[in-house]
Amino acid sequence: MRHHRHDILIRLAASPDEDALTRLAALDSADPLQGPALIGFVGGEPRAAVALADGRTVADPFAPTADLVDLLRLQAKRLAPAPGGPAGDGRRRRTPLRRSRRRALAPVA
Repeated sequence: MRHHRHDILIRLAASPDEDALTRLAALDSADPLQGPALIGFVGGEPRAAVALADGRTVADPFAPTADLVDLLRLQAKRLAPAPGGPAGDGRRRRTPLRRSRRRALAPVA
């Protein structure tokens, strides 16, 4: 079996991606995604997308996309706000260093 190596790009979909998102939904016999979405490209071609609001996916059924969809879902989960935290901005919150780590990083006098 031959394995081909292709570059994978995952990014937030923008206005120029609307046609690609519509095409992926049509190929997948699904309604277009609503709201912000992540789109995944393989070898420069759009192959799958996931809606950030509800996690719904669309993918090209004529290309192997299962691994790409898994990556998109993982990235979407990372962008989701923390439970019980403020919703909407999708930014990750910094976790403070534990006390013992802070001491380990302190300069030696």
